Amino acid sequence: MLEQLLIFTRGGLILWTCKELGNALKGSPIDTLIRSCLLEERSGAASYNYDAPGAAYTLKWTFHNELGLVFVAVYQRILHLLYVDDLLVMVKHGFSEIYDPKRTDYGDFDETFRQLRKEAEARAEDLKKSKQVAGKPLNNSKKQGQVQNGGFEGVGKKKSQGNLANDGEDGDNRKGHKLENGHSNGYHVDSEKTKVNGAANGIGNTSSDAGAFDVNKLQKLRAKGGKKTETFVSKGSKEESKKKITKKNRVWDDSPPQAKLDFTDHVGENGDNIEVVAADHGESMMDKEEIFSSESEDEEDEEDVGKDSKPETKKKGWFSSMFQSIAGKANLERSDLEPALKALKDRLMTKNVAEEIAEKLCESVAASLEGKKLASFTRVSSTVQAAMEEALVRILTPRRSIDILRDVHAAKEQRKPYVVVFVGVNGVGKSTNLAKVAYWLQQHKVSVMMAACDTFRSGAVEQLRTHARRLQIPIFEKGYEKDPAVVAKEAIQEATRNGSDVVLVDTAGRMQDNEPLMRALSKLIYLNNPDLVLFVGEALVGNDAVDQLSKFNQKLADLSTSPNTRLIDGILLTKFDTIDDKVGAALSMVYISGAPVMFVGCGQSYTDLKKLNVKSIVKTLLK
Repeated sequence: MLEQLLIFTRGGLILWTCKELGNALKGSPIDTLIRSCLLEERSGAASYNYDAPGAAYTLKWTFHNELGLVFVAVYQRILHLLYVDDLLVMVKHGFSEIYDPKRTDYGDFDETFRQLRKEAEARAEDLKKSKQVAGKPLNNSKKQGQVQNGGFEGVGKKKSQGNLANDGEDGDNRKGHKLENGHSNGYHVDSEKTKVNGAANGIGNTSSDAGAFDVNKLQKLRAKGGKKTETFVSKGSKEESKKKITKKNRVWDDSPPQAKLDFTDHVGENGDNIEVVAADHGESMMDKEEIFSSESEDEEDEEDVGKDSKPETKKKGWFSSMFQSIAGKANLERSDLEPALKALKDRLMTKNVAEEIAEKLCESVAASLEGKKLASFTRVSSTVQAAMEEALVRILTPRRSIDILRDVHAAKEQRKPYVVVFVGVNGVGKSTNLAKVAYWLQQHKVSVMMAACDTFRSGAVEQLRTHARRLQIPIFEKGYEKDPAVVAKEAIQEATRNGSDVVLVDTAGRMQDNEPLMRALSKLIYLNNPDLVLFVGEALVGNDAVDQLSKFNQKLADLSTSPNTRLIDGILLTKFDTIDDKVGAALSMVYISGAPVMFVGCGQSYTDLKKLNVKSIVKTLLK
């Protein structure tokens, strides 16, 4: 049974609701749909599932982009209503005929909706009966048997097509992982080193203008079975190998000297250790405003057509595009949008955006533009580009305030420390970036205490202790093989007694599939109820970012024993200075989790921490 059907404008004004249904919805499914789906550019999805205590709804919707209207149907998830999609299309067509922007009361639409609903239910019933007839057992009659065989053959084809579709989806996923390996690594090749190494292996290019080895020659060598080739080494490489300085071995004996063997401190020019003090490393980049030029680059008309196109095709495409831009198009159709959307999808994927995310974004943009009138002197490609830019800005812009300093002072007024837990996979730089956050907080006169809750990895406590000594910050530690949840709880109690404003909790790195460690993390978050759960992820990853974040959130939700599940609140992206223009991981992470990027690590010193520049990221993704 249909629970509710609403018609409202994109501005949020409700124009009509079905009084005949009159069912009171439990929770707030419409508000959740608008906040989590429509405003987050997930409107290209087929449906949305809403879960609340005692309520499980499925919501479906459609748009009238020219009039700016949204049509939403709500029904119980346990019911599979086949007529909802058809009903929404019929209601959209019927309501658009009587819509007037000056009107606010549409009571006369009740009777029209009643008739449309009966018609849609009748169509669904006829379709259901026709499927039942096609599925009846075969009769002895040869003629009827032929008909039935034809019916079963059609059903079998549909079933096989469905299986092929599922296989295709799996194939797409595999394709996405291959894409990650091909595009996510933004490393640069040192031409001089590659030139020497290539020459040494006999596959290098001896020409002065060639810096890297020739891949074609390498493939030919493999095809020939790896025949012997002449090897030659340049004189410069021999001289460099002779001059190469080797590391001096450290001598360990039974009676070490009295001088401390601590090589973590700064070392002077003469090799003497310098005493570590809380030196000022400079102003953190978090407090520096990044200057961004909003001037957009001029678009090239020939680029959209293609450089390798024939002159006739190029001329025809240019003329038709120019004619449409001058005369305007009545309504944009899906076929008009597909070329521009495909080009945008490929561009996003080359910038390290996960394939699944790029496809969903293009679907959402298509849903927002389909049926809309193209303005005069405007091309379809520029319209799609503007819509995608607006969608990306809306996704990357935080939905809530992320002013940590304000939240810290609010917690201080309540006489309790502000607790931040750093989580993530192995080797992403949690401890290093925790120290960067601590240094930034120190600059704002905030007292900080570190909690060494990584009791799993060897050397983790010593690493955090080194950062604490350099920054002159107290650290709470209990050694290894302790319960990290209990260590964090005791650290928070110690910070409350000492009057520390912030507690930064370092946790062990764990893969998203490691069930015991994920269970320990869920226990730590549930027991201590931190103010902020920060996921630390690498900016280098592509499709893997989607898998990491989605599984972290899923595990935290599944393993939580509290009805109010705590998920990831924010993201800290590390190694952002190594990716050049491959900034797609930021978009993938925000899209899959809905959590904002709160910090960006861009170097190895304590000052190398900054905010995410949304305009710069969007420009990089679309250029």
